[in-house]
Amino acid sequence: MTGQTITRSQISEAVYQEVGLSRNESAELLESVLTKISNTLAGGESVKISSFGSFSVRSKGQRIGRNPKTGEEVPILPRKVLIFRPSQVLKSRIDGSSDGENQNDFD
Repeated sequence: MTGQTITRSQISEAVYQEVGLSRNESAELLESVLTKISNTLAGGESVKISSFGSFSVRSKGQRIGRNPKTGEEVPILPRKVLIFRPSQVLKSRIDGSSDGENQNDFD
């Protein structure tokens, strides 16, 4: 593991190589999937991807926080946050207890 961040273009290229769609079709497919996930989350629904994990939006209420420099109390406004919970399959692969099959590094 090199600690690099994977980009949309790298994922699109992997789809191109694995599935056999053209590069443009692969990029359009990726954008379509990401748009669907984004729109679903923006609508307040959860997204579950089997063997990967689930995304959900949680509402956080207003609370009092502190400015670390001054120690002054300041209100933190209510907001929505994105939550990701990895599946047990993904946790196992990250932990290294997988047998190594079907692992793509996107290199």
